[in-house]
Amino acid sequence: MPSPPARRLGPRLLHPGAWWLWALGLAAGASRTTNPVLLLLIAAVAGYVVAARRSDAPWARSYGAFLRIGLVVLGLRLAFAVLLGSPVGGTHVLVTLPHLPLPAWAQGVRLGGPVAVEGVLFACYEGLKLAVLLLCVGAANALASPARLLRCLPGALYEVGVAAVVATTFAPNLVADIRRLRAARRLRGREDRGVRAVLAVGLPVLEGALERSVGLAAAMDSRGFGRTADVPRRIVRTAGALTLLGLLAVCSATYGLLGAGGRTAWAVPLLLAGAAAAAGGLALGGRRSVRTRYRPDPWALPEWLTAGSGLAVAGLLVLLAGRHPEAFSPSVVPLTAPQLPLTAAAAVLIGLLPALVAPDPPRSSR
Repeated sequence: MPSPPARRLGPRLLHPGAWWLWALGLAAGASRTTNPVLLLLIAAVAGYVVAARRSDAPWARSYGAFLRIGLVVLGLRLAFAVLLGSPVGGTHVLVTLPHLPLPAWAQGVRLGGPVAVEGVLFACYEGLKLAVLLLCVGAANALASPARLLRCLPGALYEVGVAAVVATTFAPNLVADIRRLRAARRLRGREDRGVRAVLAVGLPVLEGALERSVGLAAAMDSRGFGRTADVPRRIVRTAGALTLLGLLAVCSATYGLLGAGGRTAWAVPLLLAGAAAAAGGLALGGRRSVRTRYRPDPWALPEWLTAGSGLAVAGLLVLLAGRHPEAFSPSVVPLTAPQLPLTAAAAVLIGLLPALVAPDPPRSSR
């Protein structure tokens, strides 16, 4: 009689798919509003969950890098609005910059001129939305292990998943290498800031990236990466067609739901049909993969609650944005102060549920 499987002792990591569904739900909700109050609330929810449930792995420290990138994006958006003007115009002029005349073929573009409060606020709202989207992606990168995410992908997407995981782990590993080398320079009494320090750190960072690439290639080769089963060609073609058509239908339906606030009647049936077609294509395509999973990650109640909280935030914000567009997109012409819709704020706070239900991540002895 076979013995029952051994239980995992001690803390465990939440399923990476649950973290990504939660983060994508917050990002979908943020894409439906330019209200700075709601956007800052979404950023605060994502930051609190990251601070409460991230581990001490190197890839878990990438959230700070995404935060800096978001601030840079916001600053660039404001700089472009000041230098190149804003499409909304405005009557409340802050300052008038020297105007540089452009030729006739560059009509619609200006350099300098009056800078209005309305144009600056419009650029700030749009830049803040993009920054919050980056923070949501950064939260998923800081909470979900890329290697474990690769193991959870369907067999049909294994090759694509390897490329995506290698790409997504580049930034966290790069941040960890830079911190390690800067700490080493400080211990040796050398300067760790400035152009010379960056140039001195750059070569070891590139060397470490090359070593990781070689090690990854060797590991993939030793595990038989790329080995496929003998499947009839018609099944391969059918799987590819179903997957492609299903993903196109899902993308079209998602655009209809987010772009029209859920008021399109065709979007929901198309989304369900596309998801079913994509799932069937992935199931057929997975027959070519002969890989096995060692100790697969469980999907239990914390995973359902975490993923459900993110999807609930997305669904409620999309629904409320269609009913109260003036609260989700505050007007800048005429100039009005942004409001805090209490119902939408309560919907965003549902995203805090993972901080309570997700298991504590394991900590290293360090």
